[in-house]
Amino acid sequence: MRSALYAGNSTIVVEDRPAIPPGTGQVQIDVAYTGICGTDLHILHGAMDHRVQLPQPIGHEMSGRVAALGPGVDGLRVGMPVTVMPLRWCGSCPACLAGHQHICHRLEFVGIDSPGAMQQQWTVPAELVIPLPEDLSLLHAALVEPTAVAVHDVRRADLRRGEQALVVGGGPVGILIARVADAAGAEVVVLEVDPHRRAVAEKLGIRALDPALDDVAAEVDAWTAGAGPAVAFEVSGSAAGLTTAVDLLATRGRLVVVGIHNQPRELDVFRFFWRELSLLGARVYERADYETAIDLLTDGTIPARTLITHVEPLANAAAAFAALDGGGSVMKVLIDCREVTA
Repeated sequence: MRSALYAGNSTIVVEDRPAIPPGTGQVQIDVAYTGICGTDLHILHGAMDHRVQLPQPIGHEMSGRVAALGPGVDGLRVGMPVTVMPLRWCGSCPACLAGHQHICHRLEFVGIDSPGAMQQQWTVPAELVIPLPEDLSLLHAALVEPTAVAVHDVRRADLRRGEQALVVGGGPVGILIARVADAAGAEVVVLEVDPHRRAVAEKLGIRALDPALDDVAAEVDAWTAGAGPAVAFEVSGSAAGLTTAVDLLATRGRLVVVGIHNQPRELDVFRFFWRELSLLGARVYERADYETAIDLLTDGTIPARTLITHVEPLANAAAAFAALDGGGSVMKVLIDCREVTA
């Protein structure tokens, strides 16, 4: 079978590898689509070389169908459409014992710490496999994982109907958060510097502002009648985005940090004291978030096709990474693992 592997030094290579038959408690999946996300770009640029076993297939946003079942697997059948929740926890650390297995102290993130979905066939533990509805297209189902991220972020915010929410960063996860928040009954505004991403937000009925050109403070002040938004989601991963989110929050507002900040950031702690702000981290998702994400994609609340701007065959995996990494008119890039050649 063909696999797209991260080989280090910002290099993606496509090569033949033997398929791994499922052992006891495992499932082999014929992968349909695998999405590329910001974490995959971090891997490409070497930020996770201490975790990835080079060369290794990466990728964790996926859809496919069950190809084969190992002994002892129940509740799944060959041909069933599925996705994978790529988290394996130890079950014995303090986080697991407290019921927070998704942030296990020894969490294995499949697709980073072990081989991922950018291959024609992928063998994983059965407990990670989640069935999909037959009426959800596999193309759209490749967005279940990032949608689950957004669902978890909104749930962490304890967002209430009628509240105003600011999303700083209008990439795929930012737009998904905005749609999930809107579906929860919030009023949403997105801040995004890229014109294509602002256009996508507007197409989905989400107001989007350019923080480089618009008087954002005045716009948000007018929108919230001087109060500021109750919730700000920092999705940009930038120092400027973090500062903007803190500065604009309402008294007793909640800041949800979604973007990955690889470097320590300065934070105006006095403002947290003065306005009694709350700072919340939001990392990955739980099983319930996955189930909600599937429902939102199936009923069309999340307009997946609008977010998917590029679909490349497996042979073009390196070009797919370059397209996302280069910016421009790009939102969500998927690799078609069924199509080996361009």
